[in-house]
Amino acid sequence: MFDKLTEKISDAFRFVAGKSTITEKNIDDAVEAIKMALLEADVNLRVVRRFVNSTIEEAKGEKVLRAVDPGQQFIKIVHDKMVSFLGDTEKGPTGRPAQELQLKGPDTITVILMLGLQGSGKTTSSAKLALRLKKEGRKPLLAACDLIRPAAIEQLSVLAGQIDVPVYKEEGTTDTLRVYRGALDYAKKNLIDTLIVDTTGRLQLDEPMMEELSRLKDLSKPDELLLVADAMTGQSAVDIAKAFEEKIGLTGVILTKFDSDTRGGAALSLKTITGKPLKFVGIGEKPEDFEPFYPERAAGRILGMGDVVSLVEKAQEVIDEKEALELQKKIEKETLTLEDWLEQLRAVKKMGSLKSMLGMIPGLAGKINEEDLDKADLKYQEAILSSMTRKERQNHLIIGPSRRARIARGSGTSVAEVARLLKKFEKMRVMMKRMAKTGKGMSMPGMLS
Repeated sequence: MFDKLTEKISDAFRFVAGKSTITEKNIDDAVEAIKMALLEADVNLRVVRRFVNSTIEEAKGEKVLRAVDPGQQFIKIVHDKMVSFLGDTEKGPTGRPAQELQLKGPDTITVILMLGLQGSGKTTSSAKLALRLKKEGRKPLLAACDLIRPAAIEQLSVLAGQIDVPVYKEEGTTDTLRVYRGALDYAKKNLIDTLIVDTTGRLQLDEPMMEELSRLKDLSKPDELLLVADAMTGQSAVDIAKAFEEKIGLTGVILTKFDSDTRGGAALSLKTITGKPLKFVGIGEKPEDFEPFYPERAAGRILGMGDVVSLVEKAQEVIDEKEALELQKKIEKETLTLEDWLEQLRAVKKMGSLKSMLGMIPGLAGKINEEDLDKADLKYQEAILSSMTRKERQNHLIIGPSRRARIARGSGTSVAEVARLLKKFEKMRVMMKRMAKTGKGMSMPGMLS
């Protein structure tokens, strides 16, 4: 999402980065370039003005102009301002940071109302949130209270089945409050600790929807009121959030389609305009493509500093520690097989797109296009490996000319490509063993591109 913004802000830093001394003129030039970058990213004009004015005021102080490394000091100020505009340092009612969900203890039911217009991804986000809480040890229940949109109940039921989370629904009724009461009773009887309510939606804001949501809010007294908005709608998402905050009240926002090529203005404007934090972002279509929003990490990515913490967390989700140790032993003993290679390729795919991972590596955000990596090459590698028998993957030395021809036909590649993969694998085994001995670890995926 932030690739273009990252590129332009990195260009703006050239006015101050690496200079032993900087002047007010340097700062003015850098801030002007940052202002244009934010405006091009569709950031709200009022937010841009606040950001620029507060940055200039602090950057022109003695602390920066007389610093040992004024350029780095200026970049730090921009980073800190970005974090404050993206995030929320206040505490919620449970003592957690307001940026996080305010979950009660396991003996009390936490109620979360999911709000939003039709098409924003509200129902899908409800299921994604349920899956995330389930992985964290909670026992969620989905309540189908969107009784207006055709197939909303069916969609929620299908999604609940995919993630193995119970769903409460009542067919043929138009009474949202009745469904909620039924869901709450079900939750109490089945030791559920988190009730996620998929509420009614409309194509646009209207009074009947707001009145129904107000009644549901009064009845449920929710711990969280989360608005689901589409990041691709830009400032419209901010306007919708502002309207919901004024009429219903919000505790936070979820932005869907965060992995799109939209300019990012909504994410940068929400906190300042609505006063409510961005809590989660949807980064894909799969149930697990749902992440907490960390202002500091997002600011780092926008400023080209990367987000190594998130990258490590993604790796930990798909790579088992025991398996990693076994892989290390195989590398040291040079007993690595094509079977191991295939498993690593599939693990990399689970971590998300190459583009999103590049954005987490310091200095690479916005610098390399996913196409430049020839992502098709990884697909061909997986196709070739999948076309081999298990016996062939476990002992690549038995793959002679006839086997190579069969593998090429099965994978839709050529015999030369199969031979090239085998040769690359031989070189990789030797190189990884050498690196393991010197203590310079390198993951297998890094060796494959």
